[in-house]
Amino acid sequence: MILTTTEKVEGKEISEYLGLVFGETVNGINFVKDFGAGLRNFVGGRSKGYEDEMISSRNDCMNEMIRRAKEIQADGIVGIKFDFESMGQGNMILVNVTGTAVKFK
Repeated sequence: MILTTTEKVEGKEISEYLGLVFGETVNGINFVKDFGAGLRNFVGGRSKGYEDEMISSRNDCMNEMIRRAKEIQADGIVGIKFDFESMGQGNMILVNVTGTAVKFK
């Protein structure tokens, strides 16, 4: 499966556009990670707990989108875009990824 944020793949010709494919997750941040992030916000620095959660969410989304593309026999996904938002009281992370499933010649 070829994945790209661009609209085409160098050296490949798109023969068919199969439609949009998506992956999404909504993950809660537990109290310990939220507390640690709050301390980091106060004293400065990176929040490993939040970073780990974002990486995990992003990977889950990508895997879900790829699975859906495979179900429709896609060879690749072009134009991939990510969207991240906080939800609820700021302790939930929504991650959404979209792309266009394609067939190559």
